Amino acid sequence: MTEQEPQPAKAKAATGHGPGRRLHGALAHKLGTAILSGQYGPGDVLPGEVAFAEELKVSRSAYREAIQVLTAKGLVASRPKAGTRVLPRERWNLLDPEVLAWAFAGEPDVGFVRDLFELRSIIEPAAARLAAMRRSKDDVRVMRDALAAMRRHTLTTEAGRAADRDFHDAILRASGNQAMFVLSASIGAAVHWTTQFKQRSRELPRNPIPDHVRVFDAIAAGDADAAAEAMGVLVDLALEDTRISMEGWPREERG
Repeated sequence: MTEQEPQPAKAKAATGHGPGRRLHGALAHKLGTAILSGQYGPGDVLPGEVAFAEELKVSRSAYREAIQVLTAKGLVASRPKAGTRVLPRERWNLLDPEVLAWAFAGEPDVGFVRDLFELRSIIEPAAARLAAMRRSKDDVRVMRDALAAMRRHTLTTEAGRAADRDFHDAILRASGNQAMFVLSASIGAAVHWTTQFKQRSRELPRNPIPDHVRVFDAIAAGDADAAAEAMGVLVDLALEDTRISMEGWPREERG
């Protein structure tokens, strides 16, 4: 029996969990946040693995694994002798949920926040319209349950914000459009981080749950035009709430 005791630890390592995975994930978060915040800009060369590993007292292999994460998300490229260089912003996978988390870990760029809302204003009203035409009973139940959880927990809590993500996710799923549903993780992350961001320094300017109820009622009733209109209003009001919460929003962009 004693010879078999080490096996669980080996199995744990084989699954990719444990301290090593957490470490390179933390390093990727640190570097990703530094890039998204502008500490390292496009064209900048990141510290070499030897210097960085010594500074943070981490292994060089953990640093290399973190760089692989950033490379997969289009943030950096590594070349022998040239080092690891930050790529142009247009190469970044800005809709990756983890990249979105890094963007909102600090003070997000107001232009990027605006871009996220413009994307939502294009995708989500169209999804709501399709959902009103194609939703199933199960889709309506999921939306209703998400709304109930939002009311119960409020959007000031993680549970409430998770329910908010579930609501928007359910609408994209109910659209019946597989290409649109691919964006669900990105849209959900954008909803989550902008909602959380709005509450950093002050309470939400108003309760957005009634806006969600109007979207739900229209979808449940099968009213495609009303669903699209209600979702458009929801996104516009969410943008206005975010403008109020952000310093440095361009004057011409204010309502």
